[in-house]
Amino acid sequence: MDKIRLGFAITGSFCTLETVLEEMGKLCPDKFEITPILSNIVATTSSRFMPLDDLYSKLLLITPKKPITTIQEAEPIGPKKLFDAIVVAPCTGNTLSKIALGITDTSVTMAVKAALRNECPIVLAPSTNDALGATHKNIGLLMNTKNIYFVPFGQDAPESKHRSMVADFSAIEKTLDAALQGVQIQPIIK
Repeated sequence: MDKIRLGFAITGSFCTLETVLEEMGKLCPDKFEITPILSNIVATTSSRFMPLDDLYSKLLLITPKKPITTIQEAEPIGPKKLFDAIVVAPCTGNTLSKIALGITDTSVTMAVKAALRNECPIVLAPSTNDALGATHKNIGLLMNTKNIYFVPFGQDAPESKHRSMVADFSAIEKTLDAALQGVQIQPIIK
């Protein structure tokens, strides 16, 4: 059986990077051939949550594939049919909104646009402080968009961050498996 060619896009919710990389590393190497796709901010920024060198070291332990980091590198994903699916985890409110509105000004949004032209499933794992605010309408648009699937998500700190929601990153593989069959796992909102 051929491996599933998976683009795994990472955007700038830095506080979730450690968890996301752990879940990415749990994806079965016999089942998935993973190519990282990094937003510009992730590809170039050391944060208090993860120094840049650590990010690249951890990615290299998961996959030998060189990360896609530019729009120019992401554009051939569509014409060359490079992936069977793409996961975006964490998927920030900024990225969610750009995908919903068809804005392709980052490596991640270009990768999603390019893959959607081939009707590849796109799995989004939200992590945004404004999911119940400005980003809410764009989440709604994406929930009604063909080939877009969500990792279940819920409020992460309702008392202190009233509009914030984050995905259950441990459900990435389960969501991806269902998306490859054209099914959205339920419940979406936890």
